[in-house]
Amino acid sequence: MASLDTPRIVSSRWSLPDSHTLSRYLDSGGYVALRKALTMFPEAVAAEVDAASLLGRGGAGFPAGRKWSMLRRSAISYLVVNGDESEPATFKDHYLVEHDPHQLVEGVIIAAYALQVSQAFIFLRGEFALGLERVQQAVNDAYEYGALGSTIFGSSFSLDIVVHPGAGAYICGEETALIEALEGKRGFPRIKPPFFPAAVGLYGEPTVVNNVETMSNLPWIVNNGGAAFAALGEGRSTGTRLFALAGRVRNPGVYEIEMVKNTFRDLIYDPRLGGGIIDDRAIKAIIPGGVSAPWFTPDLLDVPLGQDEVAAKGSMLGSGSIVVLDDTSCVVRATWRIVKFFSRESCGQCTPCREGSGWLERIMYRLEHGGGRAEDLDLLLDLSDNIAPGLTWPPQQTTICVLGPSIPSSIHSAITLFRDDFVAHVEHGSCPHV
Repeated sequence: MASLDTPRIVSSRWSLPDSHTLSRYLDSGGYVALRKALTMFPEAVAAEVDAASLLGRGGAGFPAGRKWSMLRRSAISYLVVNGDESEPATFKDHYLVEHDPHQLVEGVIIAAYALQVSQAFIFLRGEFALGLERVQQAVNDAYEYGALGSTIFGSSFSLDIVVHPGAGAYICGEETALIEALEGKRGFPRIKPPFFPAAVGLYGEPTVVNNVETMSNLPWIVNNGGAAFAALGEGRSTGTRLFALAGRVRNPGVYEIEMVKNTFRDLIYDPRLGGGIIDDRAIKAIIPGGVSAPWFTPDLLDVPLGQDEVAAKGSMLGSGSIVVLDDTSCVVRATWRIVKFFSRESCGQCTPCREGSGWLERIMYRLEHGGGRAEDLDLLLDLSDNIAPGLTWPPQQTTICVLGPSIPSSIHSAITLFRDDFVAHVEHGSCPHV
């Protein structure tokens, strides 16, 4: 059974029908953390976040406190919140912006105070229509309440927040492409170095980019202390985390559970969480961290949900998305759809990604639709090796960002683990499981 006796740090208000309103937020302790933070030195607030060992919840898992400490000191600097949640089957930030936007806004103000920046941007995926409406309303309410604008709550600190809708490009989830989009340009990733945002970011100035869930943890950390957060979880993976569970499970949804102390098996099978597999079928594979991640087989169900624990098994927790395939799932079709998505979402800046993703998608298409050849399997792996040499994880870089080298992970996983399924598609011209 999953361990669920830990506090719900970012999802405690989700069961309330008016959780998105200022009145409910204030009634449940909202903006108390901000008032407390404003009585502290900014460095002390940053020290609490550092003590919490809060790993970024956007995918890369870089410690938030360390990222803040890398900010190049300048007369002008910015805070940017990445809410362009674009990874397929990832929908945790979607829940946060819809159900508790004031928690996000308070977290942004606390971070801005710790960093001593006076301008912040919340970049949200354009398709989050309700989320955009509620975050903008939360920002408006915060201004009216005195939590934003000049001399917040009578202090010497002032901050303005701009809510910026994206145009639906997957690549804008990459921090430098997001910054390009904020500047009104096409979302092309920047070369690092020199364009590490903490050194050269928005408008050429030092910039911190953090994820929505990362920001949403800050009010709890300030109220309860970094040590209390670090006491949850284990090792580098402290606190709780939101997991978006999808696929062939009885109860798909977003669940907040303690890191490391729970396993994939707990999340998938606990009746209070995933509830097991539909029709009690057997698990065939798990995609553990968004569709960019290498797949797991059922023998890894007992791997703890921790950053290093999953990495040690050759994959990643990534965006917090876990997709379950059962023995009725067609791995060839799943792989084709993943590759098709990446082919469509490639920004086109780098040749290996722009050209390679299209070639891979065409080969996968003919395998899925009855035109596959026996040599296509090795051809897929050969092309994948050109995009991500060695087909190792983490992948070798041949492009400016990691989109291109992430594409082969599903192909390599599927062919390595389920080659017979691909052979069956070639021999029968269709999926034997359908």
